[in-house]
Amino acid sequence: MSTARDVLNGVDRERSIRFPVEKIRQDFPLLANAVHGKPLAYLDNAATSQKPLAVIEAEELFYRRDCSNIHRGVHELSERATRWYEDARTKVQQFLNARESREIIFVRGTTEAINLVASTFGRKQVGAGDEVLITAMEHHSNIVPWQILCEEKGARLRVAPINDRGEIVFEEYERLLSPRTRLAALVHVSNVLGTINPVREMVEAAHRRNVPVLLDGAQAAPHLKVDVQALDCEFYAFSGHKLYGPTGVGVLYGKAGLLDAMPPYQGGGDMIRSVTFEKTIYNTLPYKFEAGTPNIAGAIGLGAAVDYVNGIGLDNIAAYEGELLAYGTRVVGGISGVRIIGTAREKAGVISFVIEGIHPHDVGTVLDQEGIAVRTGHHCAQPLMERFKIPAATRASLAFYNTTREIDVLAAGIRKAKELLG
Repeated sequence: MSTARDVLNGVDRERSIRFPVEKIRQDFPLLANAVHGKPLAYLDNAATSQKPLAVIEAEELFYRRDCSNIHRGVHELSERATRWYEDARTKVQQFLNARESREIIFVRGTTEAINLVASTFGRKQVGAGDEVLITAMEHHSNIVPWQILCEEKGARLRVAPINDRGEIVFEEYERLLSPRTRLAALVHVSNVLGTINPVREMVEAAHRRNVPVLLDGAQAAPHLKVDVQALDCEFYAFSGHKLYGPTGVGVLYGKAGLLDAMPPYQGGGDMIRSVTFEKTIYNTLPYKFEAGTPNIAGAIGLGAAVDYVNGIGLDNIAAYEGELLAYGTRVVGGISGVRIIGTAREKAGVISFVIEGIHPHDVGTVLDQEGIAVRTGHHCAQPLMERFKIPAATRASLAFYNTTREIDVLAAGIRKAKELLG
């Protein structure tokens, strides 16, 4: 798999040049829109990605032709809807290379997946005096659930530090894996820095101390090939809306033995086998963790998104996005007064930056008037902002439908912001 560093060194130039970005852009209707009379340059993909027609049409077809509740009906519509839904689960299983489809739990997104693990596995695993280990680059979704758990149990949240490039200090991470560590919850790719963490090595280090690992894959799944068997993590979470799928649907992968032993997260319909006033017998995996009517159309749309991404190929995506990142880093980083936050040697497509003397919110407002969609603020990573001694940052985040032309537009917009606000 190629990285931005490979591209900077001249690797895969021919391959990325042949990437059919203009053809791909035609699959995403929103990209043809104008904003404030300017062509849209959508560079906010780490917040949410745009949706290809294949995803939009899959959801529409479900609602037009097969809309029904799943699992409970014997009529034709229910049976068709159930097949759509379970086919999507199989597609996700294959996408992550999970051993079994029952290891794939549909949830609302990465946030709910992490909360599910904290509320079930965490509550059984963590006690007074125990520790949960995270890193200094975590999203709030992988901080707050563990804080809640630690406060409830009288446990301690430990934080592995990062260096000034935005890379994990591996020796410190290893040192913090203590006999009291009950879980390591680690981001795969940072939503602010773009850092690709060495998660395989981090999992191995944790397993040498019998510590299970949850990986937050929200920013990794759209950009990198993920193999949960090769990673050997206990849990992996990602969101559909960042993978060119619908909002309100996501995935928790868990090793079947652990999921079997975990108590339910919520009670209700479909997560039971039988109910009496004296006792309830819970359903088998994965249904034990899918109480109530799920986001059926969302799961179907996610299945279509997986098909779409697989059709392009994650290796092709990584190579092309690597060149975009290298180009954007050079162009944006070369503007006087601009400092890029996060210069890890292994990065995915995120360029976060600050401009000397100008608040990121003001930068974002000027860029919006130029038709450029970026994200400004603390990016749900306030402790990381404190680590770099900044209140906020402007973030341009890339997808395989972005172009060097859009990066040039971004650079021109930054220069205009400097002229107006500097």
